[in-house]
Amino acid sequence: MKKTIVFIIDGLPGGGAEKVVLTLAEGLVKAGNTVILVSLDKRCDYKIPEGIHYVLSEDEKKKGIFRKITEISRRAEKLYECLNAISERFDTPDLILSNLHKTDRIVSKVKGIEKLNVWYCIHGVFSKSYLADKNIISCLIKKIKIRRVYEGKKIITVSDAVFDDLIGNVKVNISEHRTIYNPFNLREIKDLSMKENPFEGMDYIVHIGRFHDVKRHDRLLEAYSSASITSKLVIVGQGDKEKESDIRNKIKELKLEGRVLLAGFHKNPLPIIKGAKLTVLSSDSEGLPGVIIESLICGTPVVTTRCPGGVREIMSGELSKFTTELNSVSLAAMIASVYKKPYKIKKEMYEKFDTQLIIEDYERLID
Repeated sequence: MKKTIVFIIDGLPGGGAEKVVLTLAEGLVKAGNTVILVSLDKRCDYKIPEGIHYVLSEDEKKKGIFRKITEISRRAEKLYECLNAISERFDTPDLILSNLHKTDRIVSKVKGIEKLNVWYCIHGVFSKSYLADKNIISCLIKKIKIRRVYEGKKIITVSDAVFDDLIGNVKVNISEHRTIYNPFNLREIKDLSMKENPFEGMDYIVHIGRFHDVKRHDRLLEAYSSASITSKLVIVGQGDKEKESDIRNKIKELKLEGRVLLAGFHKNPLPIIKGAKLTVLSSDSEGLPGVIIESLICGTPVVTTRCPGGVREIMSGELSKFTTELNSVSLAAMIASVYKKPYKIKKEMYEKFDTQLIIEDYERLID
């Protein structure tokens, strides 16, 4: 029977969680459901897949000293009106999926939302992404704020590690929980990886990720500099000007001009991944890093830090020996080793992330 499913998200800039939401939404449409995607910001760096009903519920950007103070309640009221309009046009949603923390804060304040089948999808490790740089008092206040959002709620985490962090470090008491991995369309990924590669014929390794402190581009560049390999380093991603400036300054500091290429954001980075000698992840934490799974599907070996989060759930078994400590020395040694002697990738290393399996898990949330 056809169900009505609503996704709600901050916006659709070029990030991993946003890409996951679009993949899920598209898969649920193909499974015969009515899917509405509500974006709280007009920015959209991705193409909306066919069949998804896209709705914008943007803040009115009011001015004044109380604008920031009233933002959450103001946007919750607007979202309430948006959800009512969706119910009138389609039907009362059978399932609402809130994605990313700012969205969760807004959704949790929507009038009457507790009467609906709402699940909050957590994509990252809170103790690292929100609490790591805080002093004791700030950390305590932040934890209290996070608990207010998720206390007694139904929670989806993209890995067991994300759930363990939420319960163990943030101390949130929830009503229900499911770990559901992010979905990957294996055939589509392989097909898209065969498209034109702007770095075709070049000997390079690749890093893909937004410009953010948690991604540790400084560690990446230090490790690359010390690895003594002839390959170039291609960095795919984007971020604010300050973060980009930090990366450029680090490249100059290590005298890597001409060897490191900042490639910007690519809607389809898969050909770049497929053409690389290896993919490197240098993060301090990750929810469930899709770039690792995509690299394995494309047949490209991965070297990654053994950081808190879902890395261990991907890089398990024989893949675990290609993970490193959280420092540039360990990462450099592994980059050099795998570059010189790449390992073989088997289908069983990534098939549990197949979209069809994940879509079935989401449909069970309705049943």
